[in-house]
Amino acid sequence: MIQKAYGFALSDNRNIEKLVDDDQLMINHMVLPEGEGLPEHYSNSNVYMIVIRGIMTLKLDEQEPNLYTRGQIINIPFNTKMNVNNFNKEVLEFFVIKAPNPKNYRGI
Repeated sequence: MIQKAYGFALSDNRNIEKLVDDDQLMINHMVLPEGEGLPEHYSNSNVYMIVIRGIMTLKLDEQEPNLYTRGQIINIPFNTKMNVNNFNKEVLEFFVIKAPNPKNYRGI
């Protein structure tokens, strides 16, 4: 087979899983129930977040938090301070694509 298929969890429980980690990119899948979030951190590549369901509260650098919903893609530049949270009842599910893979990022 030429192609490679990847699976991801289909649960409402908190889950952070690395799906793809190759030279070109990294893809993570995240599920955050109500009240859950990620630790504050800085983006380590060009980041794209694709919201699958729920409402993401995203605070970047010193900006006010913004809300993003299902069907939206958010692009976050390299070295941006990030706070990602789910403050809503519905489970938040999203994919994170980092391109290039942080291990190969050279601040292009």
